[in-house]
Amino acid sequence: MPPLSSETQDPLLLRAHQAAEDGSFASGDATIREFLRQHPSSADAHYLLGYILYRELRAKESLSEYTLAAQDRKPTALELEIVALDYVLLGDFVDADRWLTTSLSWEPSNALGWYYLGRAKYNENRFAEAIDAFNFCLRLEPRNVKAEDNIGLSEQGLNRPEEAAKAFQLAISWQERTNEKNAQPFLNFGSLLTQEGKADTGLLYLLKAAEMAPRNPKCHEALGRAYAELKQLKSAQVEFEEAVQLAPNSSSVRFELAMNYREQGLKEQAKQEFDRCAALNATHSSVETPNQ
Repeated sequence: MPPLSSETQDPLLLRAHQAAEDGSFASGDATIREFLRQHPSSADAHYLLGYILYRELRAKESLSEYTLAAQDRKPTALELEIVALDYVLLGDFVDADRWLTTSLSWEPSNALGWYYLGRAKYNENRFAEAIDAFNFCLRLEPRNVKAEDNIGLSEQGLNRPEEAAKAFQLAISWQERTNEKNAQPFLNFGSLLTQEGKADTGLLYLLKAAEMAPRNPKCHEALGRAYAELKQLKSAQVEFEEAVQLAPNSSSVRFELAMNYREQGLKEQAKQEFDRCAALNATHSSVETPNQ
């Protein structure tokens, strides 16, 4: 999290900062607001409150605090990064890109910042630029599994499946001797293989992904698709039903489950899912892609 200015020694402000550092955001929020009642023009306090509000997923309120803080003190590169991440929460990847680019021009050695910039560019469909950003991240932090995995996603965006496969396989290989495992490369590689007509091979990676992240609906959805490609409709049904349990507001998964029911001749179940899918589409509901 962003540090306080070196000259800041007020006990109340330090207590709020420590609470935020410990993840006690409600406590930090209350403490920093108490401090601001006494020192309403404190830039450090507004920056800290902005950070806490970001962590509480209150992006618009966070941006308001950063705007107030910037009137009295120029933000640091890390504070500007949080501004960019507020825009990510709001789905505004153009502004996120702009502020991350500025932040990195001030602190180009920030590996995580380059990763975030790559994600912003990926969401803008600027895939070649995303790859450049992820490669900057890897130069600063070699063997970063998430960065390499996202290079694979970006290569897919450029319709280069062979290059995407190489990136996913590399990200998987980097995890062989580590205790901390990331399911995303397995999920992404298995999904790519399924799309390329190799569902039998893809299934092996998707089963591993579901084993590593059993609560991720995307893993079960991808497994359902692989089983469906292999005409194993009962197994596909089990996976689609699990995905629906984990993500009940996903119209896409409900549609796939409905199609599965229909293909098995389960007309009543299919109708119920098609109806639910239509209702969700009417309210523009969707499943968010898990953070890469």
